Amino acid sequence: MKLTDNVLRSFRVAKVFRENSDKINCFDFSPNGETVISSSDDDSIVLYDCQEGKPKRTLYSKKYGVDLIRYTHAANTVVYSSNKIDDTIRYLSLHDNKYIRYFPGHTKRVVALSMSPVDDTFISGSLDKTIRLWDLRSPNCQGLMHLQGKPVCSFDPEGLIFAAGVNSEMVKLYDLRSFDKGPFATFKMQYDRTCEWTGLKFSNDGKLILISTNGGFIRLIDAFKGAVLHTFGGYNNSKAVTLEASFTPDSQFIMIGSEDGKIHVWNGESGMKVAVLDGKHTGPITCLQFNPKFMTFASACSNMFWNCLHLPDCVPVPAYFPCLTFIYSIPL
Repeated sequence: MKLTDNVLRSFRVAKVFRENSDKINCFDFSPNGETVISSSDDDSIVLYDCQEGKPKRTLYSKKYGVDLIRYTHAANTVVYSSNKIDDTIRYLSLHDNKYIRYFPGHTKRVVALSMSPVDDTFISGSLDKTIRLWDLRSPNCQGLMHLQGKPVCSFDPEGLIFAAGVNSEMVKLYDLRSFDKGPFATFKMQYDRTCEWTGLKFSNDGKLILISTNGGFIRLIDAFKGAVLHTFGGYNNSKAVTLEASFTPDSQFIMIGSEDGKIHVWNGESGMKVAVLDGKHTGPITCLQFNPKFMTFASACSNMFWNCLHLPDCVPVPAYFPCLTFIYSIPL
């Protein structure tokens, strides 16, 4: 089935999971689309089966915490950043729940993590104002760039270049083979003092770059010329929450959640909004990604659902249930 405006309008919630007791801070689909893995502020890592639509396994990172989880090229290994004790990145085998390698170096929280789509290289950006280049086979940093502000970064779909967003005002493109020589292209954007950049992604065809912000808009730019093609707004984000924006796999549509639990979808070519979907969330949708192979996408909220457990001779006890939702297309 080809994605069209009408198909996107037909998407409905099919599954809702409440496996976590705290915010779901990240999730990632496997390259084959068969599983999705989530990380949470409750220190849990939950693996879901996308075909059967159910949780498969839960692991924990109680000591170090877990954030920004990413699949590697092997379906049973992931890398993720830590949000406790230190800012080391960890390489984990899901098969036996053992660490394969540690990647120390950052001195403040890691805010960007991107795997190369073609090999064992990955990059990380931190509040220590550095971007580091790594290889899964070595604990040593393969490259280091000092920046002037908070970075966001991502690989292009061919793994030949990576982009770094710096100071919420410019995008720098680096050739992976000669990044130490500096960027081969720099695109300066209009600086907006009301918000900061929170994410950067390439489209699957490599022609577009999507810049997320913690304000009420996201920007789509030409990956070759740096020209702003569209600015998408009209969704709620009054509390400056970090909301994940994503492309559909065909690079034709752009999606983002909002603080009222709705999902907004635009046509990347025309710039027109084509759908506002009900994600069945009662709070901000902080994570949103489309499955790379199947006609489904997932969203996660940071809102805490209140479920009062009535105990004898006791006041109601609140239980917190953030949720992850699988949303499928209904054939027309």
